[in-house]
Amino acid sequence: MAEKQHQYDVRVTWTGNQGSGTASHRGYSRAHSIEAPGKVPIDGSSDPSFRGDPARWNPEELLVASLSACHKLWYLGLCAGAGVVVTDYEDNAQGAMLEQADGAGQFTSVVLRPKVTLAAGSDLQKARALHHQAHEMCFIARSVNFPVSHEPELLIDTSG
Repeated sequence: MAEKQHQYDVRVTWTGNQGSGTASHRGYSRAHSIEAPGKVPIDGSSDPSFRGDPARWNPEELLVASLSACHKLWYLGLCAGAGVVVTDYEDNAQGAMLEQADGAGQFTSVVLRPKVTLAAGSDLQKARALHHQAHEMCFIARSVNFPVSHEPELLIDTSG
């Protein structure tokens, strides 16, 4: 298959001017709106550690969520193609970020912990191997410069 270029257009608008702009470090809100054509806006802010609003999504959470969602989407697609029937999927992902003394920082790791329920009769070995393949295929995981690991928990649906 030939390479294809994809483009993603997002607008981030700062909504935190409280009357004096950035005249002081404490005098403005970190609030912003994240928008894309045809989608519901996301209310964002900075992490509460950086004077952000804890009720809003912060960029760090969105990065971890992007890694988790990308892995899930690849995994479900690979399972569908391999005859592994997933009936439920939930991930409790966790990212670790190191802040340096000067305020700069970077993520040092993200761990995905998908809890996957499979239909009775599913091949657990194949289901586990598909997590490795999903990791290798995930666009977001391939784009970051820190380790992304996964610790899947696989369950067999015994309800029926």
